[in-house]
Amino acid sequence: MNTPVMNRNMSDYTEQYHALPFEPIQASYRRALVLREIERIAPRNLLEIGCGNLPLFTDLGNEVEITVVEPAVEFSTNARKLAEGRSQINIVQCRIEDYTNSHADFDMVVLSCVLHEVNDPLALLASVRNLCTSDTVLHVNVPNARSLHRLLAVSMELIPAPDVQSDTQRRMQQRAMIYDMASLLHELSRASFSVFENGSLFVKPFTHMQMQRLIDDGFMTQSMLDGLNNLVDFLPELGSEIWVNARINR
Repeated sequence: MNTPVMNRNMSDYTEQYHALPFEPIQASYRRALVLREIERIAPRNLLEIGCGNLPLFTDLGNEVEITVVEPAVEFSTNARKLAEGRSQINIVQCRIEDYTNSHADFDMVVLSCVLHEVNDPLALLASVRNLCTSDTVLHVNVPNARSLHRLLAVSMELIPAPDVQSDTQRRMQQRAMIYDMASLLHELSRASFSVFENGSLFVKPFTHMQMQRLIDDGFMTQSMLDGLNNLVDFLPELGSEIWVNARINR
């Protein structure tokens, strides 16, 4: 019997995803990082788990065989439309624990902004592990509990600790667990993955809603946004999201 990875109203999740302020900008920096890692690792066969409304293959060439596993009907339907005429792309609408592939030949698996959203991350990672060879690179990114905006909220006594669930996370039906780098590394180790690279992206000083207001008011410029993303070179522990590359333990 499969352990369910997600226990959520996918229709409501999709609606909240579209309505979330600032998320398209945050997602653009996350996407740029993932695409950079894909270019650097140069996989021939890629698995993307949870593509949202803009699957990675729209920015990748036909030289890469790509499988997308997406549980939400709206997102998977949209991905199929975007993949029309591209025979090397396979879209599968299901949860990753229900996906089977007798040929575990993925060079890279992308788990972008997903792990923190599931009820049982170890079950999800076990399903991913079954699709990996010893050479497969697993890329994971998640929000950072020790993001600057969370530490600021603690300092202002708005929340008691950096890993307290936010209103946005409750709307997105995410579990209460929020990773910092130590807990993310521990989670992957428990799932028999070894991390060989890690980092962070975009130092976000304020909440999504506050960041969006600064943009709408004309104060926050593109140059400022790019600067905040580059700031992780100096303050890597304060990025709003953290990422790792890992392989299964040999």
